[in-house]
Amino acid sequence: MEHETYDASQIQVLEGLEAVRRRPGMYIGSTDQRGLHHLITELVDNSIDEAMAGFCKNIWITIHRDMSITVEDDGRGIPVDYHEKMGKSALEVALTVLHAGGKFGGSGYKVSGGLHGVGVSVVNALSEWFIAEIRRDGKVYRQTYCRGNPTSEVTIIGACDAGVSGTKETYLADPLVFDAETYDYSFDTIAARMRVLSYLNRGVSITITDEREGMEKSDTFCYEGGIVEYVRYLNKNKTLLHEKPIYFSAVRDDDEGMRMASVEVALQYNDGYNENVFTFANNIATTEGGTHLVGFRSALTRVINDYARKFNFLKTNDANLSGEDVREGLAAIISVKLVEPQFEGQTKTKLGNAYIRNLVESAVNSGLSAFMEENPNISRAIIDKCLSASRAREAARKARELTRRKSALDSTSLPGKLADCQEKDPTLCELFIVEGDSAGGSAKMGRDRRHQAILPLRGKILNVEKARIDKIFKNNEIMAMITAFGAGIDESFDPLKLRYHKIICMTDADVDGSHIRTLLLTFFYRHMRKLIEEGYVYIAQPPLYKISRGKFERYAYTDEELDAVLDEIGREPKPTIQRYKGLGEMNAEQLWETTMDPESRIMLKVTMEDAIEADAVFSDLMGDNVEPRREFIYENAKFASNLDV
Repeated sequence: MEHETYDASQIQVLEGLEAVRRRPGMYIGSTDQRGLHHLITELVDNSIDEAMAGFCKNIWITIHRDMSITVEDDGRGIPVDYHEKMGKSALEVALTVLHAGGKFGGSGYKVSGGLHGVGVSVVNALSEWFIAEIRRDGKVYRQTYCRGNPTSEVTIIGACDAGVSGTKETYLADPLVFDAETYDYSFDTIAARMRVLSYLNRGVSITITDEREGMEKSDTFCYEGGIVEYVRYLNKNKTLLHEKPIYFSAVRDDDEGMRMASVEVALQYNDGYNENVFTFANNIATTEGGTHLVGFRSALTRVINDYARKFNFLKTNDANLSGEDVREGLAAIISVKLVEPQFEGQTKTKLGNAYIRNLVESAVNSGLSAFMEENPNISRAIIDKCLSASRAREAARKARELTRRKSALDSTSLPGKLADCQEKDPTLCELFIVEGDSAGGSAKMGRDRRHQAILPLRGKILNVEKARIDKIFKNNEIMAMITAFGAGIDESFDPLKLRYHKIICMTDADVDGSHIRTLLLTFFYRHMRKLIEEGYVYIAQPPLYKISRGKFERYAYTDEELDAVLDEIGREPKPTIQRYKGLGEMNAEQLWETTMDPESRIMLKVTMEDAIEADAVFSDLMGDNVEPRREFIYENAKFASNLDV
């Protein structure tokens, strides 16, 4: 066989922004709706950098009728003067050169949310057209682009007042790049991100306007209280232990007096059982935590234990309160802003700067200690809750040990009701959590035994939103799931030990089925969150109808599909329409071919775009307060087209 030539001529060099267009996923994550929204975030982050530098107060985002986007701010405006090294306008450099910007050791920005300096140039590269308008020095400058290439010089198109400045960027995301079926903007998704940014940057006003026909709306976010108001938002429908959030901050300067970092912390306890602590570095959500979270947790545990010892809440022989104890019912925001952040972790969302731990620890030590000394009534309420959590944790430990001993005595540690699969590779295994013994029987008979396991549930599981961990360990159905999954629970949850990489909620298409599914998702979110974060949870979609006439048979999964089938076969032949109210009404063969067969089934993958919004929804739906649940039902009843009461 003749060897193919492999020489220098085969080494490709992608010039300019060509690399971005060739591999867009490397720069924006994906070309679906998430990537489409990421373009907006890239431009807004530049405006936020201006705000952090003290030069921007207002940001405006507009979704136009033609699906183009405008992001405008009242910052200093991108420089337009001649760039000696690059031989062109600084504006054109920023828009066409990767890793160009004022964030790499120059004097443009000391603190920046932009990690790689690729923001505006990437948006330009992935746009069918892009228009930049800059207000500086009493003039308005303009330059146009097509798919990253300039189509005009930088020109002066008008004048503005001497004290007015800012950047206005309008673009149309390239339909040749983004997936056609997901080429659509969600006002709510954009609003959720902008709300967070406005909380983290107090006093900055962000306005979003949707001009699309039939979807016209506008919203403005501006929070003078910053992260204090953020914590209030986290706890908005919860019963509080103290009315006012606790807030403190600290800064660190270098030897020459230059600001290296600042930290803000706001926290507030509620009477619930869940911990909601969210961390940010330069406005980036550090979902994997990092040195700032380590410093916060260490100091929080130390301060509360020291106070409990000092005032005799803990006796000499009592064990210290654990970190889990002192964080039960805690809502907190930790926001650090620093020069040259170091990000680690698989998704680059874990802060690694070592000195930040000391800064946060010091801030929490001094700030929280002073607050507790000055507010003894609030401090006592917090300590009482921590002690109660400690007792529950000890009861849960005993229940867990009892469960382990029982498992060790059994011939197998798996729950008896589980019909396991033969395959041992978790990446090939699926577990169907099925409502009731009847559907469980059909599922066991109809499944592919090689890859599919069945776990039937009897009745509704415990609402974990209203239960401490000791109660959870006493619930048979929850314990069966924990044992079957094999990965533990809460802080001991280890996805590497998970026995199935598809966990599928298969419940009836009625109100009870929806309730059971919500209870399951609440349990997963609160105690096995990585299941959702890493994409292991799915919702089966059984058909609602079976349409038959003679030898003709067809399933319909929605009312719209039913109408389409009836139109196809003609309504005058009077077909038989069977409405499935439960999985138990299907025989094993029907359940397989409609809901379980990987070749033909439809499943929804459960994702978690925004942990904070997800937390609010679970609190509203499953918490003690009735009013937010009633409001949610009123607002969303119109979407419940298949409600079967």
